[in-house]
Amino acid sequence: MLALMNYTESGRVRVSPMESVLRDILAPVQGLTMSLGHRLRGLVSFPFTLYNAAEENQLMKKKVDDLEKTVRQNNEISSENERLKKLLDFKTTVAPAVGFEVAGAAVIGRDPGNWFGIITINKGTSQGLRPNMTVINEQGLVGRITSVSGNTSEVLLITDPRSGVSALIQETRAPGMVEGVASFPGQVRMVHIPVETETSKEQVVVTSGFGSMYPKGIPIGWVQDSGREPSGLFNSAMIVPFVDFNRIEEVLVVTGSAAAQAGPDIARLPHPWGEGILNAGEETGLVVQ
Repeated sequence: MLALMNYTESGRVRVSPMESVLRDILAPVQGLTMSLGHRLRGLVSFPFTLYNAAEENQLMKKKVDDLEKTVRQNNEISSENERLKKLLDFKTTVAPAVGFEVAGAAVIGRDPGNWFGIITINKGTSQGLRPNMTVINEQGLVGRITSVSGNTSEVLLITDPRSGVSALIQETRAPGMVEGVASFPGQVRMVHIPVETETSKEQVVVTSGFGSMYPKGIPIGWVQDSGREPSGLFNSAMIVPFVDFNRIEEVLVVTGSAAAQAGPDIARLPHPWGEGILNAGEETGLVVQ
């Protein structure tokens, strides 16, 4: 029979009438069976599909979390690099031009009870720092060191009411004293301005260097508004600091004086340093007293 089947199969191109009738009759049944088989397979495999989908979903969530974490880290690194680049540019261009020797430091803490009054930096006596050294950044005056340990220092900010900075209004050369406002933390005002001095908005205030531990010509801020003091003997003005004390993370400590660069182009120094020094009455920059 096998031999006969093999013999009759070879070379056959047409089906027999009986086979044709049976194939046509069974075709719908075969199609229905196949459809039911696919549906049954889908029904049986559905729980496994859900389980695999849940696993893939958890895996994708983890990948998304990892990518978001990487993006946050990259953004933080980019932001830090930008800040450090500005400080480095200041240290290599502005500081030599004005005769400053500076050392960089990072802010590692704030006083919870006096957020706008005291910060802690990660440098101390081991790095040559000592009390009353001036602290700045690329924007302007930050404050001064009040106490030091081996590897840390506390800095009294100019926004603290206990801080007093001898200052000048850049345009009029009117003297005064800049101090923090106790009733408005984080704000600064200039007091004891001579009444005959005309004080207007956006005038720049710089350190005067007179009877002060701060070098002359360091930018402090600009005048927001002004008026007569209650005593009537002096004027006072609210000052907007150039330094953003809400976001201060790195600073520079003025450790001493250096020879100013020969013939520096002061007018091209970054704002507000260039304008402040150019109008401070100095020919070649600042000299730290």
